[in-house]
Amino acid sequence: MRPFRSPLSVAWLAAGLLLPCLLSTSAAATAVASEATLPQLKAYTVNVRWLRPVAPFRIADHSWYVGTEGLSAVLLRTDVGAVLIDGGMPQAAELLLARLRELGVGPGELKWIVHSHAHADHAGPLAALQRATGARIATNAESAALLARGGSDDLHFGDALLFPPVHADRLLLDGETITLGSIILTAHFTPGHTPGSLSWTWTDTRDGKPLRVAYADSLSAPDYQLLRHPRYPRIADDYRRTFDVIRSLPCDLLLTPHPDASGWTPANRTTPQPAPISCRAYADRAEAKFDAQLGAQRKPR
Repeated sequence: MRPFRSPLSVAWLAAGLLLPCLLSTSAAATAVASEATLPQLKAYTVNVRWLRPVAPFRIADHSWYVGTEGLSAVLLRTDVGAVLIDGGMPQAAELLLARLRELGVGPGELKWIVHSHAHADHAGPLAALQRATGARIATNAESAALLARGGSDDLHFGDALLFPPVHADRLLLDGETITLGSIILTAHFTPGHTPGSLSWTWTDTRDGKPLRVAYADSLSAPDYQLLRHPRYPRIADDYRRTFDVIRSLPCDLLLTPHPDASGWTPANRTTPQPAPISCRAYADRAEAKFDAQLGAQRKPR
């Protein structure tokens, strides 16, 4: 999650990728053009791009982008059901259910919901989606606690960014997998942005060739206290380990919760990923910003 102000203003990320499997029918484009931007919450506001619908598009043979212009959500479709990664803001639940229907996924066919980190802009609609579909939610123990609190008592944001509480059905260990049909989804613990941050990898196919996809969690530290944090004393150590983990992920194609962090512009149907970057470059850029932030906090005031 990016820094929030009052009213909370947030830098946006938009994403995209030029793929031969993009949805391109005029009917789909017309339908999306008629969709209203999702309303703001009363408790806090975010950049409008986080709420603006875009047409779903195909990333690879089994992988679809179903998020908004500024927040990623990825659907993995198989012959035996589907998996959803992230959901965006709380008010995105109905939009996501509509996207699933458009792609031929009935409510009972969504088997698993997983996420990157338990902030309102990514885990916001998970409870509603869980109720509507019966899908099971898989996460780790750290994130399960924050999900159950609906984002309250956050280490950095306190009670500022609440969302409907979520019940976890399965607690994962680092490196554990979820298998559905031909897709094997691997969980990678990447703490830092939150203590329970998760990244995901899977192998899909495109143009008849294997494609290793990484959905790497956010690596920013928006206004975080990185030194002598009373509740997260090893936060800097966790970030360092996470940078190394991200660099080592199998990563032919990188996706991120805020799409523009990995060069995506989902609203651009002709060139949805004009500037793709590697997992290594993503981690290197984030570590450079982290070093600068940490250095500034070490200076005497």
